Amino acid sequence: MNYDIIGDIHGQADKLVDLLDKMGYVKQQGVWHHHSRQAIFLGDFIDRGPKQVETVDIVRGMVDAGTALAILGNHELNAIAWHTPHPDREDEYLRSHPPYKWGDNNRHQHAGFLAEVEHLPAKHKEIIDWFLTLPLWLDLPEIRVVHACWHQRFMDFLSPHLSTETRILLPLMLHATNEPESLAEKDNPEPSVFKAVEAICKGIEIPLPHGHSFTDKDGIERRRVRVRWWDTSAITYRQAAMLSEVERERLPDLPIPEHALLKSPLDKPLFFGHYWMTGTPTLLSDKVACVDYSAGKGDPLVAYRWDGEATLDKEKFISSK
Repeated sequence: MNYDIIGDIHGQADKLVDLLDKMGYVKQQGVWHHHSRQAIFLGDFIDRGPKQVETVDIVRGMVDAGTALAILGNHELNAIAWHTPHPDREDEYLRSHPPYKWGDNNRHQHAGFLAEVEHLPAKHKEIIDWFLTLPLWLDLPEIRVVHACWHQRFMDFLSPHLSTETRILLPLMLHATNEPESLAEKDNPEPSVFKAVEAICKGIEIPLPHGHSFTDKDGIERRRVRVRWWDTSAITYRQAAMLSEVERERLPDLPIPEHALLKSPLDKPLFFGHYWMTGTPTLLSDKVACVDYSAGKGDPLVAYRWDGEATLDKEKFISSK
């Protein structure tokens, strides 16, 4: 099977339609399909964009018809947690709503999707129920796909708690979205359900060395940083931190913690999204590609057209308008 691996859409249905059309997919009886290829969607269908329900309907229609596969992104995980009542706290949800702690920020991040579905409770529930059917990752015979991070140790820990299709079952959602205080020590490398799901859906963060911090795009001082987990040569803070070159040069050239050196399996190509890359799409290595190029922030939607090659080719990226 040849695959078109499509990055984070974030409600940009028009870009998705343009990309599918550009790749030779046709719409018949309301569903996009290709005569010889299958699409794979890497999650983050919602939030930010102007046509979020339409995006979900396109993707879901393709998955239901067998013309696409799809996995869970962190925005779908957050949507499930927003919608799901807390089993132990009356009138609360797994992701807090105003006026609970951090509620305003939670609603701000999710406002675009809520604006489309909050007044349509049946549709809202239908979409959340579909999100719950999405696996956390796909380990196909030819390729691997995950939303943010292929963390084999955490995946092995999680697998006994998941369905056979690597789906999060609803009773586990409390533990997947809320970490017990006893396990909340951020420097503890030991897995928990929460930490494993966070890593797979959001990537790996590590604490910066004492006395070091950076200011993020929202002006907030951060003392933890995402790392280039896929890069086996990135073994120091200066090499591994996902920051601008100027910010990285301010970091010490000290080794990152051993548990952040993932050594993910690369016996076959690995694809992920999540990281808001910009510029001309390019490979991260001859086995690794990110296909999230900030479609939700005004840039094109990107796919990689995989035709069975063991070594990836940078010329096989394709972008929407």
